[in-house]
Amino acid sequence: MSETPISPIKVIAILGGTGKEGKGLAYRWAQAGYEIVIGSRQLEKAQAAARDIISLLKMPAKVTGMTNPEAAERGDLIVLTVPYEVHKDMLQLIKPFVRGKILIDVTVPLVPPKVTKVQMPPAGSALQEAQQILGPETEVVSAFQNISYEHLLADEELDCDVLVCGSSKQARSQVLELVKAAGMVGWDAGPVENSVVSEGLTSILIGINKQFGTQSAGIKITGVPRPK
Repeated sequence: MSETPISPIKVIAILGGTGKEGKGLAYRWAQAGYEIVIGSRQLEKAQAAARDIISLLKMPAKVTGMTNPEAAERGDLIVLTVPYEVHKDMLQLIKPFVRGKILIDVTVPLVPPKVTKVQMPPAGSALQEAQQILGPETEVVSAFQNISYEHLLADEELDCDVLVCGSSKQARSQVLELVKAAGMVGWDAGPVENSVVSEGLTSILIGINKQFGTQSAGIKITGVPRPK
């Protein structure tokens, strides 16, 4: 990856943003003052999700809905929150609109019905697949795979850390700022190849949740000072 300076992030586009993950992150970042664009295959669904988020906020905010390609073009930074089965197709669709930007990939390669079993794709991980498809012109970063999204919209404190892997130190640093803005603790977990760990942990946490009948199993980094 080149060390070309990355533009400041003002507009965050969340593709597949009508689901729990997208709505939860959109809500947190809108609270932090970012302009949010919700992307969906259907414009009406994106606009409805944007209205839902605005109705939950207790402050003025700019949240709009667009189709996925329009949202990708509009955003300074792109967040991909789609099921793995549409991961490749979505990346191919948005490729022309994400060059020179950061893409945060929240995708986990879950293969139903055995979602508690770690099953990585031939590329090694969903993030490595994204890098192969998008090429070196786009910075790719993985984050938020291990977060229980049920708590995001409720303004609850999340008892789970965020591991951030990505194609450059610079890109990871910018994403860590967004993790903090969303009210979470993030850690620089190294290069793209390390994303296999954070993605794989999701299946393990799903299994633990099933054992205990919960939805909030998470991870924490211990033994080192907590980021401020």
